[in-house]
Amino acid sequence: QVQLVESGGGLVQAGGSLRLSCAASGRTFSAVVMGWFRQAPGKEREFVAAISWSGGSTYYADSVKGRFTISRDNAKNTVYLQMNSLKPEDTAVYYCAARSMVVIGTRPDEYNYWGQGTQVTVSS
Repeated sequence: QVQLVESGGGLVQAGGSLRLSCAASGRTFSAVVMGWFRQAPGKEREFVAAISWSGGSTYYADSVKGRFTISRDNAKNTVYLQMNSLKPEDTAVYYCAARSMVVIGTRPDEYNYWGQGTQVTVSS
């Protein structure tokens, strides 16, 4: 119903920046809340950030607050994650996700649609 494709991952030094993009297609009106999750080797998938349809409400994990910014451009059906002051512990596969209800969720099982993931590696 909704397809999500992430891009923008790569290798960056600690203290550097990356911007991830997630392009949605299909029934994009179902992507009401958009979120980013990440999963490092040997760890559970964890919430990073989420944004409402209008962009008026955002929520961040404590570990990224003040460093990451989520935004969306509905005309382009795209959500972004600007990552600044990156740390080695930010290294993970980052996944874009969409939720069809208006309430922001922080658990993976609260999201209906998922991208394939993009690798972010931060070197020390």
